[in-house]
Amino acid sequence: RVLWALWGSRWARIVGGGMRSASLPASLMLLAALSRAAGGVAGRTASRLGVRPTHHVLSVRMVAAAAGKAGKAGKAGKAEQVVATNFVRNIIKDDLESGKHRQLVTRFPPEPNGFLHIGHAKSICLNFGLAEEFGGKAYMRLDDTNPLKEEQLYVDSILGDVKWLGGEWEDRLTHASDYFEQMYACAEQLVQDGKAYVDSASPEMIREFRGNYATPARPTPDRMRPAAESLDLLRRMRAGEFADGQYVLRAMIDLGAANMNLRDPVLYRVRHATHPQTGDAWCIYPMYDYAHPISDALEAITHSLCTLEFQDHRPLYDWVVQNMRPAPACEPLPRQIEVSRLNIHYTVLSKRKLIRLVEEGHVGGWDDPRLPTIAGLRRRGYPPAAIRLFCERTGISKEDKNIDISVLEDCAREALDETSARAMAVLRPLKVVVTNWPEDKVELLEAPVHPKRPEAGVRTLSMSRVLYIEQDDFLLEPTPKFFRLSPGGEVRLRNAYAIKCDEVITDEAGKVVELRCTYDESTKQGAGRKIKGIVHWVPEVAAVPLTVRLWDRLFTTPTPGAGDAEGNFLADLNPSSVEELVNCLGEASLAGAAPGVQFQFERLGYYAVDALDCVPGSPLVLNRVVTLKDTWEKLSVTELEAANKAARELAE
Repeated sequence: RVLWALWGSRWARIVGGGMRSASLPASLMLLAALSRAAGGVAGRTASRLGVRPTHHVLSVRMVAAAAGKAGKAGKAGKAEQVVATNFVRNIIKDDLESGKHRQLVTRFPPEPNGFLHIGHAKSICLNFGLAEEFGGKAYMRLDDTNPLKEEQLYVDSILGDVKWLGGEWEDRLTHASDYFEQMYACAEQLVQDGKAYVDSASPEMIREFRGNYATPARPTPDRMRPAAESLDLLRRMRAGEFADGQYVLRAMIDLGAANMNLRDPVLYRVRHATHPQTGDAWCIYPMYDYAHPISDALEAITHSLCTLEFQDHRPLYDWVVQNMRPAPACEPLPRQIEVSRLNIHYTVLSKRKLIRLVEEGHVGGWDDPRLPTIAGLRRRGYPPAAIRLFCERTGISKEDKNIDISVLEDCAREALDETSARAMAVLRPLKVVVTNWPEDKVELLEAPVHPKRPEAGVRTLSMSRVLYIEQDDFLLEPTPKFFRLSPGGEVRLRNAYAIKCDEVITDEAGKVVELRCTYDESTKQGAGRKIKGIVHWVPEVAAVPLTVRLWDRLFTTPTPGAGDAEGNFLADLNPSSVEELVNCLGEASLAGAAPGVQFQFERLGYYAVDALDCVPGSPLVLNRVVTLKDTWEKLSVTELEAANKAARELAE
């Protein structure tokens, strides 16, 4: 646990350039000591980040050497900040320093046919973040080449999500449809140059004649159609003379290419559909592999960043920009660079699978707090800082990564810890009557809004005769390590007094329904003798009614469907992924909390006011963002002992 806390919080900050270098030596030395004693934990840590320990986890020797170097630099007063880098950043830096490009230009080009998810968030942070870092600019481009699947709902959601994450595009909001005229002009020129032709073959015939990796391609009968005839047909396609699917425009590249994307790909298809931006001006629409590079070239994108599944498409991307006529004004031409896509355990990022979850009713919609969509994460209460931190920590590489979802949850904890006001809430109330407290007395007590931020001020708690604690904080027959309330036992009420349980009231079924306790006046807010147990509480006199939803992981296995014979990911749905608790109670500071505001419920976790279901006059609805600790990850006894031993050695 110590190693993971270090790696997840300290070391990740060091390599991310977000930690003061003065703390670098101690952090590196601690990591070295822990690595010696808990090698198994190091490997486990690497697996959480989705990397191979042999390639990515620092060796003890490297860590110790870095620690010594940093220590000497710190003593000399010349400590240097360790700045993280990656191959994309290095390429950009070299291109700018060499004068190849005067300014970095990137873009984020989602299709407006669905909601963005955490994988898109990484692309947003990468493209807009690099533009900001290198003093460049980023385009927000909507790749609207398929009018059948695009809706304004998706457009509004995409733009809102990007803004929420910090993406700024100023006047650079564009659409692929803005360039339809230029794309079509390039298509006519390709036909005239003998580099494209109109084909009447059906999709099935095109697929058959294209072959596969084991079967060579064959030309369809129209491949040798004269350029003048193809040009006439292309113009009639645009004029709307043909039905959907009757003709397509194909590039004439290389039917013998090993790369299937170069075997005469389709560039245009007939589609009689009203476009959200252009209306009925067009009835032919470009394919993504044709529209995307042209859009990049027209916007003078310098580095076109995409995920690894487009690596095989890069030769086609280059062919399109190199054969544009008139040639694009940008020099040099845009460069496509591929990075690994994001995969997260205990969830799915496939659009097809997400659609099934929504349309089949397994979740409550695209903003369901269990989904990895940005809309779902926002509603659950994740702050944008947590998403940005997660994207930074998972890094950029060409190696496929499977990130444990606990990394995302840890980022949420870290971000929320810095900003969330503290409050007390009781989710499963157990009534407590303080018998020696006057019935009409209410004492006002002060507690910090945030213990690490004195400037945030204090909040007021009302101590009264009747109050409520968590049912889990009382046991009739306590275990040896149970330090909370029990018959005859004593416990402190957080920020208040110590109470002792004198009597237990049960119902006919034997369930505990009420405790009769006495308080010790000499123990006000930590005064008096030492008492080991502390519990949170809510006074009846100032209790705010709450409805609390306890969200958990949507799936029970790291890779949904991997253990099913048919690969059915729905078989691994977690039946306990949400629990709604009514009749919860919160302290007075929660009254009137605005939608989206986050709190740390002391001893429980982080919670956010639901942005949709809070109705005036009804109990406040809150969503649990994350627990205070990872309740899924369990270290083995051997690993835990090794980590503890390493920490003791370092202390000595």
